[in-house]
Amino acid sequence: MKEIEAFVDSVYQNVGGNKKEIQELKDEMKGHLLEAVHELKLEGKSEQEAIEISIERFGGEKEIRSIVGQLFKAQRTFAKWVLYTALTFLLISFIGYGILIPLERNQQNESYQFSSQILDSLGNTITEQAKTDIQKIVQENENITGVTISAVEVTNYGNETFYNTVSEEPEYSFREKPIFNHFITYRADGTGNENWDVMVESKGYVETAYTALFLSVCIYWVLFAIWAIINAYHHRRLNAGWVIAFALFNLIGYLVYFLVGKKVPSKTIS
Repeated sequence: MKEIEAFVDSVYQNVGGNKKEIQELKDEMKGHLLEAVHELKLEGKSEQEAIEISIERFGGEKEIRSIVGQLFKAQRTFAKWVLYTALTFLLISFIGYGILIPLERNQQNESYQFSSQILDSLGNTITEQAKTDIQKIVQENENITGVTISAVEVTNYGNETFYNTVSEEPEYSFREKPIFNHFITYRADGTGNENWDVMVESKGYVETAYTALFLSVCIYWVLFAIWAIINAYHHRRLNAGWVIAFALFNLIGYLVYFLVGKKVPSKTIS
């Protein structure tokens, strides 16, 4: 029936997407319409009346075209946002890593500077003034959480000199109770001489940086693989091999898929 075919073609004429998938949908719609026409003819309607009634019951050309267009648009929009979200997480991972690693290095340098400052202020004994100054350093610097000073014993063996702490217990220690935080670790950096070993404890960001990088890359990896699978499905090229390639090799797998696709005729229409 030419009227039915013309109606179905008009509904899908401006729809972009996978050619084979669109053809399957057109065949399905045509089948429903032909079935409705057949039932109406059994009720005594003429063929032309049956066709007109079937199309009217189906919703009309404009309404159906709008619904079909919205459906394909929703599919494309979903895939697009999956890709955008994946790339956003990848960008966040590198930005976060790029911020936290320099912060860690700066914190390490600051700890060495404080330890050298404390060491220079010490004589043969740890005075009350030195203790007050140490407490002030810890309290005034947000990233510094504690200072430990241990007495050192110098031992010479031939041409080599060894510096060992006299006791496991430090001569002096001041440490503010840190705020419990799953995302921050604590590190100790310091310096020493023939009398003292000074260690400054501070907040560390290396593990936080690696954790943030790992989680963001994992989220990106999964979302990009989902987008690649959706894209391959829309092009009617999805199979188990491509799913494995996207899941294991991600962007590299998709580049291979893309290059292979350029060698075969396109199955999509715009």
